[in-house]
Amino acid sequence: MNLSLLEKVGMIFKYIFSSFLSIEMFILSLLLFIILIFNLKRKNQIVQLIIIGIYIGFVVGILISYTTYVSTSVDSFVKEVMNYIYFPSTVVYFFIIVFVTFMILYTLFSRRLSTFKKIFNYSFFSLLYFFFMSFIALASADGVDLMDITKLYENEIILSLVQISNFILLIWILYTCFYHLYIYLKKNYD
Repeated sequence: MNLSLLEKVGMIFKYIFSSFLSIEMFILSLLLFIILIFNLKRKNQIVQLIIIGIYIGFVVGILISYTTYVSTSVDSFVKEVMNYIYFPSTVVYFFIIVFVTFMILYTLFSRRLSTFKKIFNYSFFSLLYFFFMSFIALASADGVDLMDITKLYENEIILSLVQISNFILLIWILYTCFYHLYIYLKKNYD
């Protein structure tokens, strides 16, 4: 499907105004957006809770209305995640390192992070960089073509480095999520 950007936007506009349901969804989304914009100045907690309830209602409505499609989508997502864990992609691995680089820069210049969190981030990121540099050095020394998936999976050390790096990143992400949740709850409920 070779459509230009304008043709794609045109198709979306045709869809939005093609049925009553799509017009209704567009108006509801626009209304929620406008309410959120007006609430930026007022910062009314009741409006925020109502909006969160509406969004949760949307999600529950989708889950109920499209149960079979949602379950198929979740199954596909879980299969892709498991497939990536067992058969990692070098492209995704490079994007992970780019993400880690941005997070190092954020940690370096952030004034909001505690010293402990900065040390925690630096230790995880240093370990991830070590694994990445080892991955590149081994691939280069062994003459492994990074685009040839079969050659990549034959080298157990390279595969282990990528899988352990993914596991370390997952631990960092989970810890960071719980850390920020703890800070948020501590700040708002103390």
